[in-house]
Amino acid sequence: MIFGRSERGKPPVEPVTLKILVAGGFGVGKTTLVGAVSEIRPLRTEELLTEAGRPVDDTSGVEAKSTTTVAMDFGRITLREDLVLYLFGTPGQERFWFMWDELSEGALGAVVLADTRRLEDCFAAVDYFERRAIPFVVGVNCFEGSARYPQDAVRRALDLDDDVPLVLCDARDRESVKEVLVGVVQHAMTQSARRRSTVAT
Repeated sequence: MIFGRSERGKPPVEPVTLKILVAGGFGVGKTTLVGAVSEIRPLRTEELLTEAGRPVDDTSGVEAKSTTTVAMDFGRITLREDLVLYLFGTPGQERFWFMWDELSEGALGAVVLADTRRLEDCFAAVDYFERRAIPFVVGVNCFEGSARYPQDAVRRALDLDDDVPLVLCDARDRESVKEVLVGVVQHAMTQSARRRSTVAT
């Protein structure tokens, strides 16, 4: 497309825009995931960790982490000419959870990032999306040096419903993240079709 006109006389395509949340515990890789796949420079609202936050910010397992998201991360990715995803990374610490309701408004679905070293940190995100019937995919972020567990074991530990997809991913790798996001869109479409068929019957 050149100067607002499409090539070969084709009318410009107005893309469908979809909103996907990226949630999970503190230090699980949400900011990294958004940055790995965004085609624009991601908007980040990170602040340095301070001594004042030490009593409430559990950095065990992520001792090298020096910043934290205090509002959200924002990125964009074009999957097809007619399909654009807006990504919103949620803050991980409990004191910022009040923002989740605002960020989840109008969301197609979500990625819940999990770290097997701190699996309990993503329980709150799983519960949040289950209670609000927002389709979500669990992405197990495969950190270097972390133990690898069978997917069935992780699924049991998180007490996930059978229809919730669980995938292994690398939040630093663009192609890996794209596969996770495609999985969210497909899962949301499947859930939507299931609800429509239930209403029809």
